[in-house]
Order: sequence, then structure tokens, then C-alpha cells
Amino acid sequence: MNTRDKIISIGDVLIRKRGCNAFSFSDISKELNIKNASIHYHFPTKTTLVMAVIQKHHILLEKFKQNVTDIDSIQKIIKFLSVYTMAKADGKISILGSLANDYFTFEPEVQTALKILTDNTLNWLTSTLKEGKKEGVFQYKMSDRNKALMIITNILGAEQLSRVTYQHDFRNIKENIINNLIQ
Repeated sequence: MNTRDKIISIGDVLIRKRGCNAFSFSDISKELNIKNASIHYHFPTKTTLVMAVIQKHHILLEKFKQNVTDIDSIQKIIKFLSVYTMAKADGKISILGSLANDYFTFEPEVQTALKILTDNTLNWLTSTLKEGKKEGVFQYKMSDRNKALMIITNILGAEQLSRVTYQHDFRNIKENIINNLIQ
């Protein structure tokens, strides 16, 4: 992995562990044992680094969507929620959960990039729910988009709240999301 990719990777972890406004280039330089100037060479501002992290997650979302194309809708939802479980590893949360907290402190280009990532996630989830409802697997009465919003807000809230409460609370909410879809 080259220096630029290492910076993005560490920036991603710091954003998801601490929040975007709670770390500096100095934290990254200490981790990599390089000077801040080396980070500024690749990312002149924190905004450019955050944009690169968001772009990384756009790519990960597209790979995820490709990887689950040929499986049934319930398995897609299970795998989708598993992404949030993996994101919670080592005290991190998802990129959407972390960046949403700081949304109004971002430059417009970061807000736009985050909105696009969120919309792409929401649109995929809405399509998957629609597919599952058409197959008769999912049972719910609200619109597909509203159900997708409910799932995302539940899982994002669960990852935040379970930092304060207990890990099993996150697992319980995740299981309830799935059970609520199929009952």
C-alpha cells in the first residue's frame, strides 16, 4: 500500500472511531511516522482527505452491490446489515453514521459527496426491499423508501447508541430489523 492509500485508510479509521472533527493530520503523521508535510503533499486540506475517504466508500458500496447481485433479497439485507456489524469492529461505526454527525460543519463539496453516498445506499436498499416485497418475502405496509429510511435510521442509531449501552443492543436491533421484514 502506498503512502496516499495508507493516509486514506488511517483517516477512514479515525473518522469512524472519533469523528471527522476529532482528529488532525498530526494523528495520521504519528501513526505513519511521517511529517505532516507528507500528508499535505497528498491532501492539501482535511476536506480533500475526507473526499478521498468518501470516494473509497463509494467504491466499496459498488463492490458490495456487485457481490450481492445474484442472491435473494433476504440474504442481501442480511449482508447489508453485516456491513454495519463489521463497521462496529474495534470501536468504529459506519462512515454514514460518523459523517452524518458532522454534516453541517463540512464544506459544500463534502456535503454533496456524502449526500450522493447516502442516496446510493438508500436507493439500493429501497430497490432490494421492493424486490423482496414483490417476491412475497418481506411484509410491511409503508412505502419501500420509507421502510429503507427506517432501516437505515435504526441501524445508524443502533451503532451510535450501543457505544454507550451494550454491544448486544446493536445485535438485538439488527435481528429485529430482519424479523420485522419477514413477519
